[in-house]
Amino acid sequence: MKTSLFFKLIYFDEFSVTPKYQQLANCITKAIEDGKLSVGDVLPSINELSFHFEICRDTAEKGYKHLKNQGVIGSVPGKGYFISSVDVDRTARVFLMFNKLSPHKKIIYDTFVKTLGSNVTVDFYIYNNDLALFKKLLHNSASEYNYYVIIPHFVEGEEKAPQIINQIDKNKLIMLGKVIPGVTGDFSAVYENFEKDIHGALLQALNKLEKYKTIKLIFPANSYYPDEIVKGFISFCKEFAFNYSIVHDIRREKLAKGEVYINLMDDDLVTLIEKIIVSKLKIGKEIGVISYNETPLKKIILNGITTISTDFEAMGIAAANIVKTGIKTTCEVPFRLTLRASL
Repeated sequence: MKTSLFFKLIYFDEFSVTPKYQQLANCITKAIEDGKLSVGDVLPSINELSFHFEICRDTAEKGYKHLKNQGVIGSVPGKGYFISSVDVDRTARVFLMFNKLSPHKKIIYDTFVKTLGSNVTVDFYIYNNDLALFKKLLHNSASEYNYYVIIPHFVEGEEKAPQIINQIDKNKLIMLGKVIPGVTGDFSAVYENFEKDIHGALLQALNKLEKYKTIKLIFPANSYYPDEIVKGFISFCKEFAFNYSIVHDIRREKLAKGEVYINLMDDDLVTLIEKIIVSKLKIGKEIGVISYNETPLKKIILNGITTISTDFEAMGIAAANIVKTGIKTTCEVPFRLTLRASL
């Protein structure tokens, strides 16, 4: 195949979080599936790829190496690379879109991809809680995707999201994390029950909470977190007669003895810990901290931060199994409390 024709088969999506070497490998695989590349076709050199697409040599080399490890391409010293097999055995193509990248989202991604295995192509996108970018990425997505796996969290305009999502074939849709009211039809979902989860987690921690007078939920203004968290929090506090309040800006908060703070955002956790250190209040005795979403660092910070967290590994595995089996499923993800010294 002429190099100029090969270049037309390769496309790098600058909006995609999928590494460029993987995008290169995916394009070559798809060209084989579409019958546009055959056994024996010679591929451009690494230098030619690097120059034409303005990517580093390591990226081009890594893409070829990835396909070589799968037995799709071969190489001859001094002559270059060629298609050695058209048996690519791709079972599905997945459009994966998260609202943001964070340590716990990485757990979902890693588990999802690992469970799927190498026979599934995953194109990964981040829309940064921006409804306009969310719409653009979906509009630009290829129609040949077998599944659309989406975490739908928005700072503004969530009421408009169902109209966009409803354009997706419901046989291909997997909602992850939460289900937005207004999305119609029979589709798969692996979701959190936010109101029930926080109430249940605080109930498990009740014997530790009883030494405090007031519980405060740090819930930033314009948060993408659902209001169901606030409802579950207030319901618990009223049921067990705790004083409570919603804190929208932890930076302006004056800390006091006998309070427990529940934070959602890791940035707020950093600010809270800094204020506790300055206040010299004894964490776990005079002031308590509960943090949303388990991450490895929270096991270590201040001898351990108590967390309430979705089982993110279970979420990634459940979503991947829907793709692998093709069986529609709606399931609630387990939620757990991990008690540590901060409470």
